[in-house]
Amino acid sequence: MEVLSPAAAAAVEVPSYFVCPISLEIMRDPVTLSTGITYDRESIERWVFTGGHRECPVTKQQLGAGDREPTPNHTLRRLIQGWCAVHAVERFPTPRPPVDAARVAAIVDSARPLLQQLGAGGEQELMASLREVADIVAESDRNRRCVQGASGAVEFLVSVIKQHASADTTSKPLGSSQGQGEICCVQDSPKENSPEEAALSILHSLNLSEESLKRVLEGGSGDDFLYTLACVLRWPSYLSRTYGIHLLKSAISAMPVARLTSASAELIDGVVRVVADRLSVKAVRVALHVLCRLCPWGRNRVKAVEAGAVSALVGLLLDEGCGGCDGRGDRRACELAIVAIDHLCGCAEGRLDLVAHPAGLAVVGRAATRLSPAGTESAVRSLHALARHSATPAVLQEMLAVGVVARLLFLVQAGASGDRPRERAREMLKMHARVWKGSPCLASHLNASYPS
Repeated sequence: MEVLSPAAAAAVEVPSYFVCPISLEIMRDPVTLSTGITYDRESIERWVFTGGHRECPVTKQQLGAGDREPTPNHTLRRLIQGWCAVHAVERFPTPRPPVDAARVAAIVDSARPLLQQLGAGGEQELMASLREVADIVAESDRNRRCVQGASGAVEFLVSVIKQHASADTTSKPLGSSQGQGEICCVQDSPKENSPEEAALSILHSLNLSEESLKRVLEGGSGDDFLYTLACVLRWPSYLSRTYGIHLLKSAISAMPVARLTSASAELIDGVVRVVADRLSVKAVRVALHVLCRLCPWGRNRVKAVEAGAVSALVGLLLDEGCGGCDGRGDRRACELAIVAIDHLCGCAEGRLDLVAHPAGLAVVGRAATRLSPAGTESAVRSLHALARHSATPAVLQEMLAVGVVARLLFLVQAGASGDRPRERAREMLKMHARVWKGSPCLASHLNASYPS
């Protein structure tokens, strides 16, 4: 008997109770919520867990925590399969039984002893276990949640990565005096298709929830997790570092403020390397988010400056054109970079690095008139910190020469970026009027509008 494809079967009248209310297609794996409404498993799990909805799509009844796991409707599935056979419609295979936490825990328990046998032929067996977990995770959102909830699964994956991360390290921060030709890596890259890379890929695929991250961070392996991510960020592997920075951003969002104030120098150095190396547009943005989250506190600022953050951020702003309106560059990355510079100018080391950079003052001055109001405020606040605390004669002359003073005058006149940037700009102009007012570096119309 010829079997019709789904497209050809569209002309066949399908019973309404075979159709998922969300996808409006024949259900492959019908499941029923506590509200009594049946949906296709993939559609309802995407609605509840990926979409974040907390109500039944049809009845609009609120779903409690225990009501979000649907029950398989085997009777309806058999009816659908029988109807497909009678009408020569492509039959859907019987779905595999859903994975439960006990199965995942069993895989993890059997693989854990293999960590101690990697040098004795245990690596292949460990890779087989990791591939099994990866297949489970890739199958569905439900399986991802199941792996996250399995006892010790996330901690086991962290311990696999740590096997490589615990290797001896010898690199220096970007801001140190190492030679230009010296390789900036902490250790050898993990081997291709190694257990470390497999475990890291699984952790990234899990899209760990805040609850899972808090469990890891607050448990005995919390410091190990952050140390491991710090090492991953300095692996030469592009993909590993991309996974690592995404995991770090998620981890930081789940960390209490008290713990954020004292990040390790190695962790901050790894984040700065991602920005300096321009891994990818998305990875750089994520790294900038992490820097902005870590650098409001003094100790972290100093560590970031020592890691070469100022040079990396100024270089990014130069490459991206300060997010201007000419269509060039990544405007969002520039906004985040100027916020990070603003934080770093809160310490003497950051201000010293910025004025020492050949393009530091010029690029921040340019950002003050090329970004959003929030970006302008951060740029002006950075310049204000320099004008108050680092105003040497050389710095003041450079601010004139590279156009910073002209841009401050523009902000005072235009006032388009809000009252606070305008007032700070006015304060700087009055503060250093003896040096700047009447200077031949300023056009006559600018001198004429200089605030008295």
